[in-house]
Amino acid sequence: MYSCKDFFVQRFVGKCDGGQVLVFKREDVRFPVTLFYDGGCPICMREINWLNRKDTRRRLRLVDINQEGFHQNYPDLEPAALDRLIHAKLGDGRIVTGMDATLAAWEAVGLGAWITPLRWPLLRPLADFGYRHFANNRHTLARRFAFLLGNPACPPKRD
Repeated sequence: MYSCKDFFVQRFVGKCDGGQVLVFKREDVRFPVTLFYDGGCPICMREINWLNRKDTRRRLRLVDINQEGFHQNYPDLEPAALDRLIHAKLGDGRIVTGMDATLAAWEAVGLGAWITPLRWPLLRPLADFGYRHFANNRHTLARRFAFLLGNPACPPKRD
């Protein structure tokens, strides 16, 4: 059993909660998965459209955080936080973020095995860092590479 006081565990294995190590795995995903995404971001929309096509079992619900009435429908979720980092709500009510949300979405469409290596202890911090870097810069990337995406660039990042 891992201890949350162990430096290695804190850095490379998972999050700690009350002394318990929290490592999100494929078998932790409960369906349906509700993925909250930025519909104004062309980069995000490429993956959302792809996930929607792959969701033949209808275990993934997709919710645009920019849709009319979002705050009324999801008053417990803050759109600015969702815009900074992707969030998913699992079928049992738990919320996961970042790469764990990506794993949940991919697992919902039957492709979780492809993301699983990014959650392994040694790759997890690199994947999390890479995702956070991408999430913080996706608006700039979309503007710079809009010509490749075939979509107009997304609007400036919200504060």
